[in-house]
Amino acid sequence: MWRLSVTLNASNPSNIARKAGLMSVQSFATRSLMGDAAARDIADALRDALSRQREVRMIFAAAPSQAQMLAALCSAPGIDWTRVTVFHMDEYIGLPADAPERFARWLDDNLFDRLPFARVHRLVPAPDPAAAAEAYAQLLAAAPIDFVCLGIGVNGHIAFNDPPVADFADPLDVKVVTLDDQCRQQQVDDNCFARFDDVPEKAITLTVPRLMRAGKLFCVVPGQLKRDAVRAALYGPISTECPASILREHPNCRLYLDTESDPDAQ
Repeated sequence: MWRLSVTLNASNPSNIARKAGLMSVQSFATRSLMGDAAARDIADALRDALSRQREVRMIFAAAPSQAQMLAALCSAPGIDWTRVTVFHMDEYIGLPADAPERFARWLDDNLFDRLPFARVHRLVPAPDPAAAAEAYAQLLAAAPIDFVCLGIGVNGHIAFNDPPVADFADPLDVKVVTLDDQCRQQQVDDNCFARFDDVPEKAITLTVPRLMRAGKLFCVVPGQLKRDAVRAALYGPISTECPASILREHPNCRLYLDTESDPDAQ
């Protein structure tokens, strides 16, 4: 079991910082404080990278848990977004092109259409999901990925790497997966779908090794429904039973929690 070293941030007493393995963990009193802090850190990392290199390449998760952070990031000053290329990390298979539940559509509304990115690479499964996965993998491989902004699912997934399909040594960068029932139910609980049966059974996802190869990871995880998954990610074995546990082995991963998601919160 990992032991967490805890430090109270004197300049912001609502921020409790500690380490879990190599991963930095910060806990905030509210979801709003959490999202704003994550956005500040991501913006700082972007400004620093853009001061040293011509282009930045980023991957984003699409989920309500990311909304506060993305709203704050879109308002961050001093970022030349015209030098930033963006991807997203997963997409449902089988939804109509104009379905509001599509992750690309959600990211359009919350990020992609709000900023003047250099390029936006959307995952489009139709008409051949396997071919789409291979093509997306090639786009990702064209140059290093600097940053990933992600969350953790109620079953511990990162992207759509649910426990039954997660593979820490996956030979693929992008693949077609079958979603487990807990993952599908989360989409209903997050008010993304009205009924369990409306949630697609299959999706395309970036794999765990593809995510772990990025330079820095910013993982934003609010809410009571995520507390058990966060506990497993912080304290359980590093195992595909909780795919997010692998984040403890990334040298530049920051995890942002609020009081509801933090298993150590009083």
